[in-house]
Amino acid sequence: MGEFDFIGRHFKSLAGEGAFDLRNDGAVISLTPNHELVVSTDTMVENRHFLPFDPPKTIGQKLLRCNLSDLAAMGAEPLSYTLNVTVPLSHKYSDEWFKAFAEGLAEDQKRFKLFLLGGDTTASDGPMVFTLTIFGRVSSGKALRRDMAKEDDSVWVTGTLGAAALGLHARLKELDDPSHLLTKAYLLPEPRLGLSLHGIVSACMDISDGVLQDANHIAEESGVHIDLYESELPMIEATRNAPSQWEKTRLLGGDDYELLLTCPKDKEDDLVKECLKHQVKITRIGRVSKGHGVQMLAKNGQPIKFDKLGWQHF
Repeated sequence: MGEFDFIGRHFKSLAGEGAFDLRNDGAVISLTPNHELVVSTDTMVENRHFLPFDPPKTIGQKLLRCNLSDLAAMGAEPLSYTLNVTVPLSHKYSDEWFKAFAEGLAEDQKRFKLFLLGGDTTASDGPMVFTLTIFGRVSSGKALRRDMAKEDDSVWVTGTLGAAALGLHARLKELDDPSHLLTKAYLLPEPRLGLSLHGIVSACMDISDGVLQDANHIAEESGVHIDLYESELPMIEATRNAPSQWEKTRLLGGDDYELLLTCPKDKEDDLVKECLKHQVKITRIGRVSKGHGVQMLAKNGQPIKFDKLGWQHF
């Protein structure tokens, strides 16, 4: 099977306006007046970001949803994406595998209203690698940022934390998961698109590397200090009740793809109402103050000591 046959068989049906059926040297993106283009990109590497025995359908969906979460953190609406695929020369991934992978993309394209714009395919002696670049739009001047947190803001998070990091270990048979909720969280994050947060929150980002590390990003970019309260972190029962040896993983593991927000006191009710309107769980988990850095506090008010803040690629 040649490269162009591979593209035609699996990805041509995902193409949309401006993609020229994936047969051109480039693609065209049209923007309506008074909008800005939002661009983000993520790479997923076999055995680093997904397991070779993960379902191919959910690998495609997770790849897309991680990028959609970046758009959500910017307050943007999805438009389209490009996809680069590096296939191992070992040919251990079959045509049926890629068919299921593309089906996952197609299902989520329909749900989240975007389409494939183009990309590239190649092969290597290394692992499978996917790079997805996503394009969205936001009203001019209304993109959410991570560098605007202010002293006395409260810190909030959507959804729940910790389950996805534990779910990876459940997939590796290192942790029991009788409810399958941990595994589900790992395989299929839920991007928090559609929330109208401009004018309500002061700073926003999505949580990919763990709530403590990503809170530190907001603190550094905004020139403030952030305290997080361990007892307030929202977790499902399976996460909260994980054996004690998994405490660091559930607190710092990441892969949550929830939104981490800071909010002025006089806007807290508006934030809760907006999330309630979209049936998104929202929890206050901390406070912004003068200073720098971040710490997580135990119930007794004492800082919890960790040797690192969260996930690091290298």
